[in-house]
Amino acid sequence: MARSRRDRLAFARAPTLRRGALGLLIVATLATGAFWLGHIVPEVGGPVIGIVGGMALAPLLGEKPLVRAGASLAGRQVLQASVVILGLQLSVGQVAAAGARSLPVMLGTLAIALVAAFWFGRLLRVTGNLRILIGVGTGICGASAIASATAVLDAGEDDVVYAISTIFLFNVVAVLLYPALGHFMHLSQQGFGLWAGTAINDTSSVVAASSAYGVHAAVEAVVVKLARTLMIVPIVLALQFWVSRSRRMPTGLAISGWRLVPWFIPLFVLAAVANSLGLVPSGSASVLGPAALFLITVALTGVGLSARFDAMRRTGLRPLLMGASLWAVVGLSSLSLQALTGTR
Repeated sequence: MARSRRDRLAFARAPTLRRGALGLLIVATLATGAFWLGHIVPEVGGPVIGIVGGMALAPLLGEKPLVRAGASLAGRQVLQASVVILGLQLSVGQVAAAGARSLPVMLGTLAIALVAAFWFGRLLRVTGNLRILIGVGTGICGASAIASATAVLDAGEDDVVYAISTIFLFNVVAVLLYPALGHFMHLSQQGFGLWAGTAINDTSSVVAASSAYGVHAAVEAVVVKLARTLMIVPIVLALQFWVSRSRRMPTGLAISGWRLVPWFIPLFVLAAVANSLGLVPSGSASVLGPAALFLITVALTGVGLSARFDAMRRTGLRPLLMGASLWAVVGLSSLSLQALTGTR
C-alpha cells in the first residue's frame, strides 16, 4: 500500500516536472538569443537584454502555464545555480575580504533603508504591513525578504503583491541605469560591485547590473549581496519578536532563524572552499565564467517573463513614490558611505 501511494505521488508530480522542464527549455532558448546579442553589444550584456526581452514578451507568453513554470525555475533555481558556479571561481580569502570590506556600507545602508521606510511611509500614508514589506525588500533582498517577513506579519495578498511589484519596478530601473551611471562616475570594478550589492534589491538584478559592468564587479557584487541576504535572519527574528509582543501571537508560530537562510549561500561558501583547496581545475575558469553568465542570462530572461504589469498598475501612486524615495536614498547613501570609508 505504501509503495502504491509513492507511485501515485510520483505520477502526480510527473506532469509538473515535465511542464517545468519544457518551460525552462523555452526560456533557455530565448536566453540564448539574448546571450548572443550580449556578445555583439557587450556594453549592455546578455543579462540586461534577457530581462528587457523577457518583459517585452511577458504580455504575449508570460501567462502561458508552460512558460510560467519555466520562468519560475529560471528565476530561482537557475539563478541560484549560477551564483554557486561563481563561487567556484573564488577563494575563501576573497570572499572574506569582500565581506569585511563591505560591512560598514552594508550595515549603514540597511539602517538608513529601515529608518527611511518608517518616515517615508508615514509621510505618504502607506499602511503598516505594506510599509514594512517595502522597507525590508529595499533594505535587504527584495522578494526573498518580503516573503520571509510576510510569514511573520501575516500580511494580506494585496500588500505582498504591491510590495513585490514596487521592488521589481525599481530593480529593472537599476539594471538599466546603474552600469551607465557607474561609468559616468568612473567607479572601479570593486566600487561598482559594492554599490550594486548594497543598493539594488533582488539578487537577480544585482547580478544583471554588475555583470554588465564587468566580471570583477559581478564577483564583488555577488559576495556583498549574499552577505546582505543573511540580514534576513536578524531582521525577521526582530519582526517576529515585535509581532508577538504587539499582537500577542502564540509562541508556537516561532520561526527558526536558520530556516530563513537560502540554501545556495552555504553551497556558495563550499564552492569557494573547494576552489581554495585546489579541487577546481586551474584551467576551468574559461568554461565556468561563460557558463555562469549564460545561466544568469537564462535566469534574468525568466524574471522578465514573470513581470505582471496588471499588478504594477494596481500598485497605486503612494507605494510607488515610497519605493522610488527609498531606492534613491539607499543608492545615494551607499555611494556616500563608500566615499567616507574609502571603498570606492
